[in-house]
Amino acid sequence: MHAVLHALSIAGSMTWEITWALVLGFALSAVVQAVVRKSTVVSLLGDDRPRTLAVAAGLGAASSSCSYAAVALARSLFRKGADFTAAMAFEIASTNLVVELGVILALLMGWQFTAAEFTGGPIMIVLLGVLFRLFLRDELLRHAREQAERGLAGAMEGHAAMDMSVQGEGPFVRRLFSRAGMTSTAHVFVMEWAAILRDLVLGLLIAGAIAAWVPEAFWRTFFFHGHPLAARLWGPVVGPLVAIASFVCSIGNVPLAVVLWKGGISFGGVVAFIFADLLILPILTIYRKYYGARMAAFLLGTFYVAVVIAGYIVEIVFSGLGLIPDQAVAKIPTEGVTWNYTTWLNIAFLLLAATILIRFFRTGGMSMLRMMGGPADAEHARAEHEER
Repeated sequence: MHAVLHALSIAGSMTWEITWALVLGFALSAVVQAVVRKSTVVSLLGDDRPRTLAVAAGLGAASSSCSYAAVALARSLFRKGADFTAAMAFEIASTNLVVELGVILALLMGWQFTAAEFTGGPIMIVLLGVLFRLFLRDELLRHAREQAERGLAGAMEGHAAMDMSVQGEGPFVRRLFSRAGMTSTAHVFVMEWAAILRDLVLGLLIAGAIAAWVPEAFWRTFFFHGHPLAARLWGPVVGPLVAIASFVCSIGNVPLAVVLWKGGISFGGVVAFIFADLLILPILTIYRKYYGARMAAFLLGTFYVAVVIAGYIVEIVFSGLGLIPDQAVAKIPTEGVTWNYTTWLNIAFLLLAATILIRFFRTGGMSMLRMMGGPADAEHARAEHEER
């Protein structure tokens, strides 16, 4: 019982440390999604040119999602005419180049990891674009499109099909603060939380359990701590494999990344671990449903190679610049609730979240939550949203 309470205590401390950052990140994402239509996104992603991939990365970063929702949305964009490579760039950016991830990394691990996120993410997208150019054959892409058009449902399929953006023209501020804009923002905010909550809770619990129960000596041996060259070579290779086996995606894997960093994994290994959130086993199963077994295997191979190389590049660059922090000073949050800046920020942003929740419930939000599972229900939800 003492061991269980210790694990829960660590998970609770991590939760308290990152709460305000999550509210801030999803509020910003909801604002963007409230005023930018998905049809506009599709029109900008028609090819795989470098400029298009840069636009895809920017749009993905602005419309952050949990990994499941990002995968479903990428297929939705692909089916509506977006280029496959551009859709994958959008998918990567919407989970790995987002504000809330950067803030949480800074809070739990240091600003250097936030810098590594925004450095390694574009590198990974560039590498993936090159790999797709070299190895993605027209026949495989044609079979993937045929499979995608079958519309097999996966996790968050209904959520991906929803477009809650505000109709009409006018300045950004006017649309945002209109009645429809505030309602749309509230709906997107709550649905994004609903999409990520399971993985976030699971990630925090796993991180708390590992931090409490697995001795640091195990991790130090596993990651070749004390052997700098071996650790740097091994970290980016094994980091994604740990992510695949952990079943935790998106922001939920950051708490576990803290434990791994404290345990001795290399800087590049942490980056590779975080970027492998789109390769966990449940998502690989969804790839198979969406695009077929061959394309799922292709995505596994190309994503893994891109993640590993991005980890190596980040390790080399940050090491050369002297920006890799000392693992010895890393700390896993254990102090819980104390009266400091985190508490005041949490109070302020929890009040903001409460205000948004009130708007959500007063505008029929519960019926929309029940419609996140399938695209047909999502269309019905969209019609109700437009009526309001």
